[in-house]
Amino acid sequence: MESILIEHSDGRLLIDEIGEGRRRLTVTPASADVFVHEPTCTTAYPVDLIQAMLETHGVGGLCFEIMREEDPSYIERLIRNDIFAYFDRQEIDGMRILDFGCGDGAATFILSRMFPKSEITGVELMPRALAIARKRAAYYQNPRVTFIDSPIPDTLPHNLGSFDFIVMSAVYEHLLPDERPSIMRKLWKRLNDGGHLFLNQTPNSLFPVELHTTMLPLINYLPDNVTLLASRKFSRRIKHDESWEMLLRKGIRGATEWEIHDLLGDERSTAIMLEPSRDGLRDRIDLYYKNTNLKRLRTVKSAARIALKLLRKTTGIAMIPDLSLAFKKMPRLS
Repeated sequence: MESILIEHSDGRLLIDEIGEGRRRLTVTPASADVFVHEPTCTTAYPVDLIQAMLETHGVGGLCFEIMREEDPSYIERLIRNDIFAYFDRQEIDGMRILDFGCGDGAATFILSRMFPKSEITGVELMPRALAIARKRAAYYQNPRVTFIDSPIPDTLPHNLGSFDFIVMSAVYEHLLPDERPSIMRKLWKRLNDGGHLFLNQTPNSLFPVELHTTMLPLINYLPDNVTLLASRKFSRRIKHDESWEMLLRKGIRGATEWEIHDLLGDERSTAIMLEPSRDGLRDRIDLYYKNTNLKRLRTVKSAARIALKLLRKTTGIAMIPDLSLAFKKMPRLS
């Protein structure tokens, strides 16, 4: 079988043809300082798309980005579990869907498989990510999926139109603090009455461990300047010269459900926060545990689940690592 070796600034990539249109990718970092999410993976992507992803994500993130879209056990499982905890498929399929902050288009094409009758628009700010999303679109040749570039961080494309269902999958935490109010209110105006805004994989800033960017405990509760110093010193994932704005853009500050709820609604409408109610689920704690592997430490996890439910009952706080939230836009009564 044919092999291709590609050199990159942070390592090298070996592409082996394994038959039936699939390729095995193996990455080798140039040094121990390069963090590699997944060292090997298989894909049906063409070589030009693989190379474009390598240029953007480096050897450390290449396989992870590919598996995000192609491996159903990665984010597809989470998106399916989270959306279908709130909605039946027929409620959404056929609606006009916005995937805001679509990045490389991984979640966009997952949504297109979930809702094959829907028209889906992906919006992305970063040109390099959007270029990959469009290469993915050329590969899949799906006429129901389109991608539009966002002009600046706190502005939406002028020709975007309105939507019945807006998705922010692992997006909110990457908005800077001064961008969040503006973007959320503008998205809310693009949502049709009776439509839904759905967010998932947003880190819960009340959780004791910051699991998204640094993997450090307690920094969610520390002032920004102390968090920056601790992140640079103690996290393997953070370089010593990274600025606070860079860490914010990476997603170091998550959100609370109340923070997001308070940014929604206007003079004409109000935001109703929904609870998961499908497949025997009663709340977001149940949903979190559905997304975890309960086969390991089952007794400990069951006890923790009960404790979390008691905490929420007494304080109103769902102390889970990630937020999955759905809001319905309801007109205000005159």
